[in-house]
Amino acid sequence: MHLGFLIDNRKCIGCHACTLACKSEHDVPLGVNRTWVKQVETGEFPAVRRSFHVMRCNHCADAPCVEICPVSALYIRPDGIVDFDNGRCIGCKGCLQACPYDALYIDPRNNTAAKCNFCSHRVDRGLLPACVVACPEQAIVAGDLQDPASFIAQLVAGQSVQVRKPEKGTNPSLYYIEGDGAALDPMAARGGRCTTTDGPHDGRPLQALGVLGSLEGAGGGRVSYDAPKSPPPWGWHVSAYLVTKALAAGLLLLPLGAALVFGSDVPNALLLACGLASLAMQAATAALLVADLQRPDRFLNVLLRGNSSSWLVRGAWILSAFGAASTLWLLSVWNLWPAAGFAFGWLSLLLAPCAAIYTAFLFAQAKARDLWQSPLLPPHLVVQAVVVGSAALLLVEPVVAVPHAVLSQVLAVAAAVHVLMVLGEITLTHGTAHARLAVREMTAGTYARVFWLGLGLATVAVAAPWLPIVSPVAALAGVLLFEHAHVQAGQAVPLA
Repeated sequence: MHLGFLIDNRKCIGCHACTLACKSEHDVPLGVNRTWVKQVETGEFPAVRRSFHVMRCNHCADAPCVEICPVSALYIRPDGIVDFDNGRCIGCKGCLQACPYDALYIDPRNNTAAKCNFCSHRVDRGLLPACVVACPEQAIVAGDLQDPASFIAQLVAGQSVQVRKPEKGTNPSLYYIEGDGAALDPMAARGGRCTTTDGPHDGRPLQALGVLGSLEGAGGGRVSYDAPKSPPPWGWHVSAYLVTKALAAGLLLLPLGAALVFGSDVPNALLLACGLASLAMQAATAALLVADLQRPDRFLNVLLRGNSSSWLVRGAWILSAFGAASTLWLLSVWNLWPAAGFAFGWLSLLLAPCAAIYTAFLFAQAKARDLWQSPLLPPHLVVQAVVVGSAALLLVEPVVAVPHAVLSQVLAVAAAVHVLMVLGEITLTHGTAHARLAVREMTAGTYARVFWLGLGLATVAVAAPWLPIVSPVAALAGVLLFEHAHVQAGQAVPLA
């Protein structure tokens, strides 16, 4: 058995009975929706047509929200329903970033994720979902897609049906008959959900902006009614966490690399300072991660009920191992456990780049955000760790003696590579309109000032690395501003 939905747009009259039935059945608060009706107008007066499209969870067979959820609060039932357990949810918002259909939201009453769950409590009693019962035109059909005798299976087999974003490979279980491209593609009509008003997407169709090819039937489409716009799920906490994590990794990568790989004689005082500063940045990283949760009281669920397929959990394991190894190595530097120095020094050196890189794989699981799917991201995060690590070491020079000339050269080279990778990110051809629009939003839209300021500050570290205080501060600020623009621009593109 595999349950699914079909929306027959030949019948839908846009009455919103499904939305009201869903809200009543699940007591959905105002301002958020499990089901909503999107209305799109196409054509020019007097030949204007309005189409109605029911939007909701697609109950994907390969659901990215299930894969990224760190505590298995989202799961696929044997009957194909993607259900959720809000008693486990920690409110990390990873599922909101992974869902290409913008079907999830954070419930403002309990601060946990929620979405359409096919009225699983009704299905378990042999009843149809509330929206199916309420629809006066029988435009919503639910049933077993694997049963050839079921009405929905016959419609899917006998009619020309469409799904949203098949290129995402999620195998959605929500089909549309005569779906309008201007409604099913969130970027094909102006005025859509989550579009920015002060950036490049200023109300014109995206075809006119040169970031989306022509879409049959979508020219001149305009969204006339939709669900409320939601703020980006990840804010400044995530941008800051990327920098503190890079600092934690970079502060150990440089001295340990010099001592263990190149055989340099690094003073114990410098090793001790780097170890303490790295542990402080690791603690700051953990604090930022917990602070960004909607349910920080449940943060231990990541370790106690962890979903091993989620890079949020794998990242927690990596950070925990990195913290333990660097602590034990620091004890050896303090001469409290001298025999452990070599082994835990090498272990810390190997785990440091892993701590820097793992976020790239987490972002890759956020399949809704095409900008973050770049193959340049893993090496770029390591480069950023070297940039901020060398900058931080130069800033502590008045307190601890550091090899200023060498570190200045390291900072200049790493900052130059960072700038080149950023320029590559914005100039190389992107494979999707979603990614191209996100790049426009970052370089010429809402986040352009932050982005270009960050790039300019990083260039200062390249051009004048010998300047005390100015160059390392510019490098640190440049990385932070770039990360903030990158994280926010990736979330600025409409999904539904």
